[in-house]
Amino acid sequence: MEASSEVTKSSSSGRMLSLDVFRGLTIAGMVLVNNPGTWGAIYSPLKHAEWHGWTPTDLIFPFFLFIVGISITLAFARRVETGNDQYDLLKKVFKRSAIVFALGLFLNGFPYFDLAEIRIPGVLQRIAICYLIASLIFLKTSWRTQAIIAAALLLLYWILMTIVPVPGFGAGDLGKEGSLAAYIDRGLLGNHIWKGGKVFDPEGLLSTLPAIATTLAGVLTGHWLRSKRTQMEKVGGMFFAGACAVAVGWAWHSWFPINKSLWTSSYVVFTAGMALQLLAFCYWLVDIKGYKRWAKPFIIFGVNALALFVFSGLLGRLMSVIKLPRGDGSSIALQPFIFQNLFASWASPVNASLFYAVTYIFFWLLMMWLLYRKNVFIKV
Repeated sequence: MEASSEVTKSSSSGRMLSLDVFRGLTIAGMVLVNNPGTWGAIYSPLKHAEWHGWTPTDLIFPFFLFIVGISITLAFARRVETGNDQYDLLKKVFKRSAIVFALGLFLNGFPYFDLAEIRIPGVLQRIAICYLIASLIFLKTSWRTQAIIAAALLLLYWILMTIVPVPGFGAGDLGKEGSLAAYIDRGLLGNHIWKGGKVFDPEGLLSTLPAIATTLAGVLTGHWLRSKRTQMEKVGGMFFAGACAVAVGWAWHSWFPINKSLWTSSYVVFTAGMALQLLAFCYWLVDIKGYKRWAKPFIIFGVNALALFVFSGLLGRLMSVIKLPRGDGSSIALQPFIFQNLFASWASPVNASLFYAVTYIFFWLLMMWLLYRKNVFIKV
C-alpha cells in the first residue's frame, strides 16, 4: 500500500530506512514459512504453535499489522497537519482497503474459484480491515484516544471470550471448537472458513477486534517516531516499552493464553512488545549507526511487500496444480517434482524442506531486485 511506500528513504533524506528493513524481514519470513518443500517435514520454529503458546512463526503476522499501523501515522500525519482534505484521504483509504481485500479473496479462490466454499477471511483480508478501521480512528481521534480504544478492544475481547457462554461448551472455553470466536465464525461464515481449521478460522470475525489493537499499537509507535525526541531517546523508549509489553503479555498468558489463532489479548501485547524491540534494534543499527549493506535484500523485499506476498502465493498455487507426466502414465505436480528431484534426493526431509523454502526466497529476491532496479514499486 502507498502508506508503506512513503517511508522508504534513507535516514539521510529524512525517511526511515529501518522501517523498510523491518517490513522486508517480516514479509520474507512470511514467504519462507508459507512455502516449505513439504508440510510433513518442517523445523519447529518454522511452524505455528499447535494452539496455546508461540513460536517465531507466530510473530510474523502481528509484526506486519504493527508495521501497517506505523505506516498509517507516517503517511497521514503530515497531510492532516497541513490541512489536506480528509474526504480525499478517506477515499484513498477505502479504495486501498477494498483492493487489498479483493486480492485476498482472489488468492483464496485461485485457481478454481469455487464460490460455494471459497474462504472469505484471510491474511490480506485482515490487513485490509485493520488498515481501514485503524486509519479511520487515526484520522478522527488524538493519540490518547487511540491508546484508549486499543486498550478497550483488548479488554472487551478478553471479557467476551471468557464470560459469554457458547451453546454446548459454556463460557471460557478456549479450544478450537468451543471458543466464542470459533462459534461466531461457524455461524456467520458457514463453509467459507479455513478448511485447515474446519471448526475455526485464524483470521475470523471476532478475533479481528484485537488485531485492530495490534495495528493501533503501530499507529501509536508512529506517533513516537514522529516526536521531537532524539534518535537515542526514541530507541530507548521503544526498547523499554517493548520489554514492559512482553512482560505484561507473558503475565496475562496465565489468565488468557497467548494464542495466534484466537489472537488473544495477551498475544497482542506480547507480540507488540517483540515488534517494538525488533524495530528499535533495526532503527539503532540502520538509521543511527548506519550499518546498511547487510539490509539491502530486506529493503528490496520491503518496498514491494504486497507484490511479493501476492506473486509468491500465486506461483506456489500454480506449482501445485501444474502436472508433469511420469513414465508409468501417472502425473506429479510441479512443486513436489522439483522438491523430490532437486532437494529430497540428497538431503534429509527436514533439511530438504528448508533448502527448498530458502531457494524459493532467493528466487523471489531476484524477481524483486529486477523491479527495484527498474524503480518499479507496486502499490495500491
